[in-house]
Amino acid sequence: MKTAMRIAILLTSNDTSNFARRFVDDGEKFAELLRPLRPQWDYVVYPVIDDIFPTHVEDYDAYIITGSPASVHDRHPWVGQLMAFIRDVANRRIPMIGICFGHQAIALALGGTVVDNPQGWVVGTTRTAFQSQSWMTGSHSALTLYAAHKEQVSQLPQGAEVIGTAPGCAHAAFVIGDHIMTTEYHPEMPERFMRELVDEMGSLLSPAQAEQARRQIADGEQGQEFAGWIVAFLEQQRPAR
Repeated sequence: MKTAMRIAILLTSNDTSNFARRFVDDGEKFAELLRPLRPQWDYVVYPVIDDIFPTHVEDYDAYIITGSPASVHDRHPWVGQLMAFIRDVANRRIPMIGICFGHQAIALALGGTVVDNPQGWVVGTTRTAFQSQSWMTGSHSALTLYAAHKEQVSQLPQGAEVIGTAPGCAHAAFVIGDHIMTTEYHPEMPERFMRELVDEMGSLLSPAQAEQARRQIADGEQGQEFAGWIVAFLEQQRPAR
């Protein structure tokens, strides 16, 4: 039987629109993604956007940082507190997963650089080519995942290794040691959410962009496969802490 883990999911999405309220929050999306694979794990969501963080960093076996329409460059107090929290988690070598905003926040907090995408919004799906890792389950060398972002990592922090590249995104996924793993893309988003997100974005996308995104979403994605990678990464042998 697999060992139970306590997973803290740091909710960074500040979307309070009627659209967002039609779905579970992004923290619960991650719990729903991983629960079928590890039902014995304990998933606790912390809305860090409301300045609610775990009291003791070492109370949890791993952290997941969600995506968000916010920018990692925003001057909101919770963003600065999150950056300090990330550094604390990293220094203690507690496993940490970053998704989209989380991917960017980890990079920035640890000394990397995040910039605007030259092509603007990227919405739909993107195929990432991965370098094989010991914890990658299955035989996939590339995965198609949902995309919804307008910033990206342009420079990695010290000690980071690129493990995934995508068109127009040289740092689509990276690891630091065996305790940090990130991706620019979204394994947790349900198809219905993505379809309705394209409609919700309206004038932010050109008609051609919106149509392309709808076609890509209809063609499917591989978030479940990436979920297996998250589980395997978190369960790999880790240094004592």
